[in-house]
Amino acid sequence: MIIRERKNEFVLIEQDHHAQISGIIMSYWKDSLFSAPEFRRSVEYAIFQHDCGWKPFDTDPFWNDKKEAPYTFVDFPLLPKLVLYKQGIDEVEKNDHYAALLCSMHYSAFLRNEALDEVKPFQINEEQRRERLIASLKIPDPSLPDSHYRLLQLGDNLSLYICLNEPGTTKEQEHPFFCKGIPLSAAFNKIEKDNIQLYWQDKQTIAMDPFPFRDKILITLKQKTLSKDQIASQGFLESYKKTSFCETPIQLMPSYK
Repeated sequence: MIIRERKNEFVLIEQDHHAQISGIIMSYWKDSLFSAPEFRRSVEYAIFQHDCGWKPFDTDPFWNDKKEAPYTFVDFPLLPKLVLYKQGIDEVEKNDHYAALLCSMHYSAFLRNEALDEVKPFQINEEQRRERLIASLKIPDPSLPDSHYRLLQLGDNLSLYICLNEPGTTKEQEHPFFCKGIPLSAAFNKIEKDNIQLYWQDKQTIAMDPFPFRDKILITLKQKTLSKDQIASQGFLESYKKTSFCETPIQLMPSYK
């Protein structure tokens, strides 16, 4: 779950809804910047589905009694997180082996610096999975998976920017994840800048510089807003179940600064 806390309420965005936003954004990626277009369908499938393992956990979200707030994707306990990561990659693999390879790379990178002993079997299993998948795929250039994984990572970050910031926020008030923009790795060597800078023009418009997409992008932000009084009187899970999603259209466009 992605959470924005306000003074008297919480805004909640399910992980899979965030992933759908990332997929829509990256489906607009310029053809001229995409390496090995025969893999494009698989890459986009990986981006759309990279958080599918969170679905059952976000349908019945968890309350963090220590923080008196819903658990977020950041502080959610690691061991159940390993379970949902594996389940998600397993689900993607049923439909697309190359997409599963990218999702495995994505989650293994998240856990690279984790010291818990329980992480080691996960990393070993995912390394074996990737070796098996690579052996089954005809990949013309061994650098392609890393290049395509960077697209997944970029889409993830662009969607997180939308989800973690209050619509219309100023640069000074942006979430600290994005104070320097969103980095562009060496995999994007056709783009002459090192970071993508984003600016809220108003509550429904984000300007982007550079803009490596073929056209303006329209996405829908789907979220629930729960008051803290409601949670206190009805309980968190019941409040979440009873609250309807609110859908807000947001446009991403080139910056003309």
